[in-house]
Amino acid sequence: MSKIFNEIVSVSNMAYAYHKSLKGKNKYSSEALDFSMNETYNLSQLRTSLINETYQFDGYMRFKVYEPKERIIDAPHFKDKIVQLAINSVLKEIYQPCFIYDTYACLDNKGTHKAVDRVSYFMRKASWEYGDSTFIVKLDVRKFFYTVNRDVLKRLLPKKIKCKKTLSLLHKIIDSADVIDPLGLPLGNTLSQISTNVYMNEFDQYCKRKLRLKHYIRYADDVVVIVENKERAQDTLQLMIAFLNEELKLNINQKKTKIFPIEQGVNAYGFKIYKTHRLLRNDSKKKIKRKAKKMRRLIEEKKMTVEKAEQILNSWLGHANNGCSHNFIQGLIERNGYIYMNNKGVLKIDTKTQKEGDVNVY
Repeated sequence: MSKIFNEIVSVSNMAYAYHKSLKGKNKYSSEALDFSMNETYNLSQLRTSLINETYQFDGYMRFKVYEPKERIIDAPHFKDKIVQLAINSVLKEIYQPCFIYDTYACLDNKGTHKAVDRVSYFMRKASWEYGDSTFIVKLDVRKFFYTVNRDVLKRLLPKKIKCKKTLSLLHKIIDSADVIDPLGLPLGNTLSQISTNVYMNEFDQYCKRKLRLKHYIRYADDVVVIVENKERAQDTLQLMIAFLNEELKLNINQKKTKIFPIEQGVNAYGFKIYKTHRLLRNDSKKKIKRKAKKMRRLIEEKKMTVEKAEQILNSWLGHANNGCSHNFIQGLIERNGYIYMNNKGVLKIDTKTQKEGDVNVY
């Protein structure tokens, strides 16, 4: 066995993947409970099937999620999730050093807020370098996960992975999506996350090496580029679209892809970003106002626990605190008398009375 495949199927890596698959609500699923009844034997059998190349993918479980927007999720079965986590833990060590610095989705120590920070920095830097003529290119791929060409992805993998057994296993998982659609990667697959980064890395390298774009940021399929003037922005956008069409077989989202002066700010990664500040996007405000309005009733009807409501509120607060949101947060508290902020800056819920001295201390 090659070194890569050895690492994937090692006892320690399989155990790591198994324990990671038990995080969250997934550990209470019937499949997880059945597997854990005899976990040592089941993990050994799964590992043996990978080594002997008799491993079979069991298909997908389909369901809908509604946040941040309505989407169909095709999730693998429990044992298949273990396999994907085992693969992912090895592949990320191979691929992450190959990715450009300014890609931020599904990577350790990255994420939307760091992408926002980088856009803010690039806007200030480019404005200082180029002056009032500075333009922004905003590009978004149409239905990205659903339109990834799996044949193109399989052609890209051997650039870094030479092991035939590893490639065969990866192809088996990638081809499992044939039962869903001829194109795309299932949103529920752990392997889809690193696969899309491998896929879009081709685009990143083209933009950085061929187009020589200094101020370039990508989060999944959402790209922001800052250039010196309108003409460069127009040329850059056309070249980027051509590469996506011809090399990656992807199409842009026409409504979300545009060029505009830097003074307009850019809607990206959950914020409206300007050179000097950033604001919460209107859709984020509307969603939390709608949720906050319903919370008291849901708690009273025992359809939501206080703990769950506070988790939702503080998760949103963590996001909101990355922008200029003080006044909006204060307004949210004032409009919903059962929500207050304690002295530690944490949003809390009191379904009876607000606690004296804790209100509006933000």
